[in-house]
Amino acid sequence: MMMTYRRYHLLLISLVLAALAFAVFYLEGVLYLDPCPLCLVDRALLLLIAGVSVIAWLQHPQGIGRVVYAMLSGMVASVGVVVALRHIWLQGLPPEQVPECGPGLYFMLDVMPLGDVFGRVFNGSGSCAEVSWTFLGLSIPEQTLGLFVLLLLINVLASRLPRNSNKV
Repeated sequence: MMMTYRRYHLLLISLVLAALAFAVFYLEGVLYLDPCPLCLVDRALLLLIAGVSVIAWLQHPQGIGRVVYAMLSGMVASVGVVVALRHIWLQGLPPEQVPECGPGLYFMLDVMPLGDVFGRVFNGSGSCAEVSWTFLGLSIPEQTLGLFVLLLLINVLASRLPRNSNKV
């Protein structure tokens, strides 16, 4: 079965929805893990990627349009890579260098200017440095890094399809 442009975007959307469902239903619902601020940023970035993919799937552009959608989604995925790397770096810090726990993201959004919120979230907090669950020896941010890299690669593949790939 040949991968078409729309199938690539359906794959992107499916991967993002599966990851978000896993986070919400299993990590939060079964394991009762509360997401840290950087995890919430990751989720927002995943939703942005899914949104771009839904629009690209619906519009089914040709030529330069495919590159534009790939660049939009790729930029968001690249930001996700940076956030995941920062999160991994925070988890690798010695305990004495871990930032102090601060207020939750929702509280900060209510009482602080948006620019200050971004700065504090990206600096991380003590909750971001905790390794609360692993799978195959990988922490949640390490798994998220792999997901963002995979989404980035799928975007590149989708944008490089031949111009005459009009099949649904």
